[in-house]
Amino acid sequence: MKDLKAFLDEKAALYNQPGFIVSDPILIPHRYSKKQDIEIAGFFAAILAWGQRKTIINKCTALLAKMDDAPHDFMLHHQEHDLKRFLDFKHRTFNDIDTLWFITFLSRFYKEHDSLEEAFTHGWTGDVDVMGELLTNFHDVFFNDPEAPLRTRKHIATPKRKAACKRINMYLRWMVRQDDCGVDFGIWNKIKPSQLICPCDLHVDRVARKLGLVERKQTDWKTAVELTERLREFDANDPVKYDFALFGLGIEERF
Repeated sequence: MKDLKAFLDEKAALYNQPGFIVSDPILIPHRYSKKQDIEIAGFFAAILAWGQRKTIINKCTALLAKMDDAPHDFMLHHQEHDLKRFLDFKHRTFNDIDTLWFITFLSRFYKEHDSLEEAFTHGWTGDVDVMGELLTNFHDVFFNDPEAPLRTRKHIATPKRKAACKRINMYLRWMVRQDDCGVDFGIWNKIKPSQLICPCDLHVDRVARKLGLVERKQTDWKTAVELTERLREFDANDPVKYDFALFGLGIEERF
């Protein structure tokens, strides 16, 4: 156990540094300084984060350019005719219908709230295992409108559907984790780093299994929770810092 912790601590420190940003989707929100711009850009970057990282970055860059590279201002002040520019946007199965609903939700939300964190904290308690409830509630808030397109639901994962919720968990890592390494933003304060669930993507899942951190055969919400519980044995206050180690081992070192 001690040897594995030391190994993961070393790898986390190796990859949790500014050089990681350049080729990762987190580059997108790092282009902004305003809190709400970081939240919105990060949200789109996380949701669109599947496929090659270079393609993800290019697609997000193009999408935010359509918002004049001022996403918060766009959400608050755009006119209906401004939405026409999004009709040709597509990334994999995320299309113009999905884009327009995301804009609709974010526009309505930011006209009534200061931070997107408020959408993720319905039902928050200090319980370390609260994240399943928070993500379920966020999904319900996001689609709490009869106009919400059914097809778009697949782009916001929820534990209710047993999904691992890797993109949302990654986004929450970006927004919540606070350290002095310059990668994650740590601009949200209610959700604690100890409550985060490790994003369980293909690379993380494979490395975690090789290291004996996961026993479940399938990859779902319970798998992500199982992995996080193991990582809490190494650092109860900040288990998701090991996402850097597992992801780095998987994609950079082909572990």
